[in-house]
Amino acid sequence: MITVGQTAPNFKLFNSEKQEIELSSFNGKNVVILFYPQAFTSVCTTELCDTRDNLKVYESLNAEILAISVDSVFTLDNWKQQQNFNFNLLSDFNKEVSEAYGSIYENFAFGMKGVSKRAAFVIDRNGVVQYAEVLENAGELPNLNAVKTTLQQLQD
Repeated sequence: MITVGQTAPNFKLFNSEKQEIELSSFNGKNVVILFYPQAFTSVCTTELCDTRDNLKVYESLNAEILAISVDSVFTLDNWKQQQNFNFNLLSDFNKEVSEAYGSIYENFAFGMKGVSKRAAFVIDRNGVVQYAEVLENAGELPNLNAVKTTLQQLQD
C-alpha cells in the first residue's frame, strides 16, 4: 500500500498511442494518477469524462493526469477516441504498477483476476505522494474534490 509522504514508485507504461510514458519524466510537475477497473464501463466512463471536462482545472494546478487500467493499449485507444479523452490512458496489462500501488483486485466480477481497483494518487513535483485513496468498491468514485484541494495546497 502506498501512503502519503512516501516516494511514488516509478514506472514505465505504454499509452493508448503506443508511446512509453515514465512517471519520473514528469518531475517538476504534479501528477494525478487515476487507477480504474475497465474501459467502456459506466462508472469508469463517468469518472474519466469528469476528468476530461475539468482538465483545465488540473492544468491550472500544474498537474498532469495519468489514467491507468489493465486494459490493452488497443482497447484504450478505441475508448480514448470514442470519449475524446485529452490525457494519457496507460496500459498496465502486466499488472505490475497496479500491484506496486496496492490497487489491484485478486478477484473481480465475473471471475476476472487482477483488475485495477479504483484509486487516486497525487504525486508532487518531487515525486512524493501527497494524497492516496484506494477504494474497495468499484462502484464508488474517488474524492476528486480532495484531489483538487491537495493540488491547490501544493501551489502555496
